Amino acid sequence: MEAFLGGLAVMADPYVLMMVVLGTVLGIFVGALPGISGSTTIALMLPMTIAMGPIPAICFLGAIYCAANFGGSITAILVNAPGDPSASATALEGYKMAEKGQAGLALGMSAVSSAIGGIVSVVVLIFAAPMLARAAYNFGPPEYFALALFGLSMCAAIGGDSAVKNLIAAALGLLIATVGMDLTTGVERFAFGVMELSDGIGFVPVLIGLFAVGEMLDQAARRYGRAQIVFADAARVPGWPEMKKCMRSIWIGSGIGTFIGALPALGATTAALIGYNETRRWSKHKEEFGKGSIEGVAGPEAANNAAVGGSMVPTLALGIPGSATTAIILAGLIVQGIRPGPHLFTEQPTLLYAVFASMLAANVFYLVMGLYMARLFARISLIPPAFLWPTVFVLSVIGAYGPNQSMGDVYVMLVAGLVGFLFRRAGFSPAPLIMGLVLGAMVEETLKQSLIIFGDDVTGFLGRPIALVLFAVTAAGLLWPVVSRLMRRGARAASA
Repeated sequence: MEAFLGGLAVMADPYVLMMVVLGTVLGIFVGALPGISGSTTIALMLPMTIAMGPIPAICFLGAIYCAANFGGSITAILVNAPGDPSASATALEGYKMAEKGQAGLALGMSAVSSAIGGIVSVVVLIFAAPMLARAAYNFGPPEYFALALFGLSMCAAIGGDSAVKNLIAAALGLLIATVGMDLTTGVERFAFGVMELSDGIGFVPVLIGLFAVGEMLDQAARRYGRAQIVFADAARVPGWPEMKKCMRSIWIGSGIGTFIGALPALGATTAALIGYNETRRWSKHKEEFGKGSIEGVAGPEAANNAAVGGSMVPTLALGIPGSATTAIILAGLIVQGIRPGPHLFTEQPTLLYAVFASMLAANVFYLVMGLYMARLFARISLIPPAFLWPTVFVLSVIGAYGPNQSMGDVYVMLVAGLVGFLFRRAGFSPAPLIMGLVLGAMVEETLKQSLIIFGDDVTGFLGRPIALVLFAVTAAGLLWPVVSRLMRRGARAASA
């Protein structure tokens, strides 16, 4: 409780509070722009946070993450073009409501249910993360190696639908993580005599290239259509009849979003889609779905915003990203010299609880902004691409060059952008690559430390119960698809 009060006290700092407000406004702004997601924006803003200091920087990034998910619902409802992928489920019923003249009510319910889902998940984060950290407090290098290996095993499920493509992307991320000098042996790897690569390839230019430049190239290759915005005077606060009707949906969405967000693989989009399906399953008014159901707006919006807090649980407590966006936030923590994990709760509790408090504040801020400024934010979607994407490119170059004042980082960013574009065209997701890049260094470092501890005897892992449990969970996760396929084949053969 003392640490939480300390985090609230940090929020009283005008500079930190200003960063949270700016992050919230920026998150809603970019969330309402089809094609620019919260992860793209956080990747772009990452270099600009280096000089802020750890607490303002992470509060700023966390506020963007919270608000971008809500911002995507504005254009999903008014334009039928989700600004963020997580708002795709909201468009199914929200746009139907807008066509019936209920756009204001849909926007109001979206803001209220998003805020409730976000607050519920942050409260769970406040209680769950310290408990998980206490359980993992005795982790040493062998346990961290097993944990990072478990995180890599989830790469098959994160991002796209093809497990093979996800694993290929993750392997590429691991390869990128090995570039540079090996600190144990002093041998350069894959530098090819290029001095800029001797220190390795940084997180920032790769992230900016994959998300911002890759998306820019992909959007440039498409034909643009002019979206028609549905007229709405303002968002309307739902009355008691609407809230009573939707409370079941909001709690279902909040629970599903928090649980799915905490799994290091799925993310807010999956949470929203499952939240929509479960809301429809348990609704007493199933006949309204497909025609503009307000429950169909409340459920997925609560789910995709609850997934934000849920995904921060493994990110902060274990150092394992819960989604592609939290992988970028994890990189932001590392850039600030902070290593996420159990030790954070004893070494820097004020920073952690300041992040929790900033996420609570961001949910309140975007609730107010969503109710009073939704129509203004919706107009953002009408910015011509001819102005939007050149601005994104300039910011990308500045962001890649800024941290080290190196043109080598700009070239890395451009190559990463080309890779990101080719990934999108070939059906690959950049998320597994990020996971491989973030966790690759951790896997290598902790494995070497473990082998030094064990005297190069790999059987030393057998004496570490926690590591063995994590190895078993990893093996079960990798083998379960094969086992389930064999079981289904055996069942079909028996029935035949």
